[in-house]
Amino acid sequence: MSSSLDTLPKTSAPATRALNNAGYFTLRDLVGVPRAELAKLHGMGPKALGIIQSALEQHNLSLG
Repeated sequence: MSSSLDTLPKTSAPATRALNNAGYFTLRDLVGVPRAELAKLHGMGPKALGIIQSALEQHNLSLG
């Protein structure tokens, strides 16, 4: 699975909308953001958080 810091990883439409509505448009935008903060977004579930964390880990990065 390839991942780019300039795009968001493929997650559900509600999760992608939640990220966009909160101002996150790329994987790079999510570096260091507290996982708990993302979990509060409407439409963001454990599966989407896991996908985001895995994508960040491919670049040796992580959520806050």
